[in-house]
Parts: sequence; C-alpha cells; structure tokens
Amino acid sequence: MHFRPCIDIHNGRVKQIVGNSLRDEGDTAVENFVAERSAASFAEQFRRDGLPGGHVVVLNQVFSPYYAASRAEALSALEAFPGGFQYGGGVTADNASYWLNAGASHVIVTSYVFRDGKISYENLAKLESAVGRNRIVLDLSCAKRDDSDVYYIMTDRWQRYADTPLNGELMERLSGHCAEFLIHAISKEGRGEGIDEELIYLFSESCECPITYAGGVRNLDDLEELYAIGDGRIDFTVGSALSLYGGSFPYTDILQFSAEH
Repeated sequence: MHFRPCIDIHNGRVKQIVGNSLRDEGDTAVENFVAERSAASFAEQFRRDGLPGGHVVVLNQVFSPYYAASRAEALSALEAFPGGFQYGGGVTADNASYWLNAGASHVIVTSYVFRDGKISYENLAKLESAVGRNRIVLDLSCAKRDDSDVYYIMTDRWQRYADTPLNGELMERLSGHCAEFLIHAISKEGRGEGIDEELIYLFSESCECPITYAGGVRNLDDLEELYAIGDGRIDFTVGSALSLYGGSFPYTDILQFSAEH
C-alpha cells in the first residue's frame, strides 16, 4: 500500500478543489487551497522523498485561455521528476506519446474512452496501439446518480455522467486494456468527510488490477480502514487534507504509514 502524491493544476496554479465543483464555463471551481509554490517544486519534493507513481493532472480543457499556463506547469513537474508521475488531462491517442516523451510514466485517460456516455472501444484500441496497454491508466472516477445505489463513471472533468455503471464485470473487462485504474470517489473529493467505504468494497472485490484510490482521506484512521478493506492492495492519494496543501493531515505521518504498510 503506497502513497501516490497528486499535483492538480487549474488556471496555471497548483490547487485542491471540491471535486464536482469544477466548471469549464468561466474556468471556475470551489477552491480548498491555492499554492504559492510551483508544480515543479512539489515534484522535486516528491522525488527527494522517493514517491513515484503519483499523478499530475491539468484540470482545464484544452480550449481554455488558461490551458497554456496549466500545461507549462505540468511539463515543468514532469521534467523535475522524470518517470515519477502519470499525466492526465485531455489525453488522446494523438498526444499520448507526447506526454510520455515529456517524462510521464503513464497517461491517465477518461473522456477519450468514455465518449457520449458510452465506452469507445475504438478509441481505447487506438490508444493501446499508440502507446501500449502498459502505459495506460484508466480513470474510473465515479459517483452515484439520481439518488440511486449505482456508481456511474463521470467524464469531462467530472461534469458529466457516462451511461456506464462501475461494476466488477466492467473492471475485469477493462483491466485487459490498461496497467492500472485510478478511482476518485467524486462525492467525497475535497470535502474532508472521510473515505467512501461502499465504493472501496465494490472495487476491491472486483479484480486484481492495481488501483489507486482518491477521495476523502483525512487521517490515519481512514488509511487503516482503506488498508483493511483492500487487504493492503490499494494505493492511495491525499489531496485537500494533506498538510502540504493546507490541510491538517501531516505529510510526515503519511510517509511513515506508507513505509510501514
């Protein structure tokens, strides 16, 4: 069970936001934290502390007037820790190799594969052909829809539901097309309300593909529960609660927990 650090970039700044508050129109979001430090400085710290496998994500759409600044920050982070981060944000079969050549270990993909509410196996095949399944991380971030008991994958920076429920059958099928899954519990992301145990039980019992969980981790009790539910197989990230990002969860405590588990 490993700590996977995250560097989320929005409007050219490293930020932590409330997950489902992001809006492309106006490039707005409810912000929990806006860093004075650059993305590269965080990347250098994670490199010094021996924390590979995290993710750098640009939260602006490519048509945003802020995209160029966010992209530059992402590139600087990848350069500061070559091979240390996965990259997400507008990845397609046409540009995936660019991000890998820029220093990303993997590319993280949602919207390119989940198009118009459906899974585009055609696009997934194009992506595999471009970079190989072992360099692909599928982001299956999800939330319940319309007060149902079913989790649905969300796309377009968590602004749209796909017509695709997250379940064991889907994960087993997709696991043959990627190296890992990244799963954000969107209803918990950035709210400091604790982890989504129901979601973790769902995917921990579904397949053997490596998984990183994000959403609501706020203290050591949450990590112990995640460890118990996932039998130590699920990696994790900590966002708004992390002391480096203005939260109350000491970074050093997370490093110690990860080292001991």
